[in-house]
Amino acid sequence: MRTACFIDGYNVFYGLVAGTSFKWLNLPSLIQHIVHVEAPESQLTSIDFFTSGVKPSLASRGSQSKEAQDTYLRALIAKGVVVHYGRHQLEARNAPRFISKQSPPSRLDQVAIWKLEEKETDVHIAISMYRLASRQASLPAEERVQQLVLVSADTDMTPALKAIKEDFPDLRLGVILPHREGTKRTTPGSLKNHSHWMRRLVTTEELAAHQLPERVPTKKRPAIKPEYW
Repeated sequence: MRTACFIDGYNVFYGLVAGTSFKWLNLPSLIQHIVHVEAPESQLTSIDFFTSGVKPSLASRGSQSKEAQDTYLRALIAKGVVVHYGRHQLEARNAPRFISKQSPPSRLDQVAIWKLEEKETDVHIAISMYRLASRQASLPAEERVQQLVLVSADTDMTPALKAIKEDFPDLRLGVILPHREGTKRTTPGSLKNHSHWMRRLVTTEELAAHQLPERVPTKKRPAIKPEYW
C-alpha cells in the first residue's frame, strides 16, 4: 500500500524531542517503522515536512539554534524528505497578567507582550494532502497512493481529514500523534474520528533506535550533528 506522509515539524519538535538527546531524529526511518507496525502492508513513498525558520532573536541559543535547525533540515533533505517553509509572525499584543492558577485572568489587568505565531503551516499541510488525494484518479494504478499519514496532534487538521475521508473514501488515513512516552497528553478525538488508525505515542526506545548518523552526506558539505544536541 503506497503511503504518503505529511509532518508538522513544530508538533514533532515540541512533542517528541525538545529537551531530549533525540533531536537528531531519523524521521524517514521512524515513520517507516511506525506505519509498518500499524499497517504492515504499507510502503512509504514520500515524506513532506512543514516548518518555519527559527528566529535567532527569540531562540534559547540565538544564531546557534538557527544553524542547528538548518543543519537538521539539510540532513532530512539528503534522506529524501521534501521540506516546506512557512513563517513566524511576531506582533506586540496585550494579554491578561498571570498571577497564579487559582486567579482567573482579567481583562482589566493586562500587560504588553510579544506574541509569536507560526503562520501558513496548517493550511499548507491541509491543501497538500487534499491536492495529492485529488490527483490519484488521473494516475496509473501502480503509481497511485492508497494511504495518507498525518504526523500532528493539531485539531485544526480535523476539517482536512474529514473532507478527504468523505471525498476520497478509497484512501486510508492514518494519524501519528507526536507524543513522547511518559508525557501526559490528551488524545484529540476529532482526529481519531476521521482516521482509519491512530498511533497515540512514540516510545523512548523507538526514538533512540531511529537516530541519524553523526555525519549525513549531502550534495555539498555533510550535515553534522550539532554538538549540543
